Amino acid sequence: MSELKFDRWRLPFEEALMAHNLAGFSPAGLYEPIDYFMNLGGKRLRPIVCLAAAEQCGASLSQAMGAALAIEWFHNFSLVHDDIMDRAPLRRGKPTIHERNGLAAGVLCGDRMLVQSYVFLAQCPSSALPVLLNRFNQAAAEVCDGQQLDMDFEQRSLVEAHEYIEMIRLKTAVLLGFALEAGALCAGWSNQQSAPLYRFGEQLGIAFQIKDDWLDAFGDPSQTGKQPGGDVLARKKTWLWIQAQKEAGITLAELDTLDDSERVKRSLGLFRDLDLPARSMDLALFHKQKALDSLSLLSKTAGPSPFFIEFADYLLGREF
Repeated sequence: MSELKFDRWRLPFEEALMAHNLAGFSPAGLYEPIDYFMNLGGKRLRPIVCLAAAEQCGASLSQAMGAALAIEWFHNFSLVHDDIMDRAPLRRGKPTIHERNGLAAGVLCGDRMLVQSYVFLAQCPSSALPVLLNRFNQAAAEVCDGQQLDMDFEQRSLVEAHEYIEMIRLKTAVLLGFALEAGALCAGWSNQQSAPLYRFGEQLGIAFQIKDDWLDAFGDPSQTGKQPGGDVLARKKTWLWIQAQKEAGITLAELDTLDDSERVKRSLGLFRDLDLPARSMDLALFHKQKALDSLSLLSKTAGPSPFFIEFADYLLGREF
């Protein structure tokens, strides 16, 4: 799916995001960094699929816009705090809030962004709000669980592949699942009716992250904007590294004597020797198929929209 096809939902969302920004609010020390971060861009995939799901299930964009805004604000809150925990200097090529404005500002701005997500969630249809609030809270808690697991993995010498899949399910996939589910709930669908859309998003989110790991290692830097092997340099225990460690019997510590360039070269070479680029994409396609299979459980009156199938193809086919 081309970026242009997203404009049906992206453009109204961007207009709503701009109309509800916090620019000019006081105190400026809190709200200026928030406005800076929210304007760094991003794919806006979660609000786009929320609005697309709402339309597919019979709602107007205005009925689901509160949910879409809540999801995007929550996602950005999580990025602000993730950057602090990862000590990341850049986000989307620009200084992170804690680098630009200080650690205290990063913590407080993230807190305020989380609060704002609930402000927007409260704008959803009142009949759907109790279920939406419960499901949003569950997804938010699971994102935090996933982040803690990711940090825990940094302290462990051995991580199993199934543990990694569970971590990315929590940290990345559940919010994409909720975005689709929220669109259906805003349209008046029940928990049971919307469950296949959640499952679709959850499995697709797992595939999305596996592809993201692949792009970090093997993507074209001119398209990804990343240095090849960034996860290797950060000692991230991705599926690629977990499998390499298991099959080649190598540990991260064994590479500590190498400089960065040689560390990346040796690691990526090892991945290729073990055929991990192709095998990791096979795993991503496996989860994509599980996502598509869940669409068959949608209500016969709605049926699987071509958008969802095209969206799945887009996520797995992207080069950035």
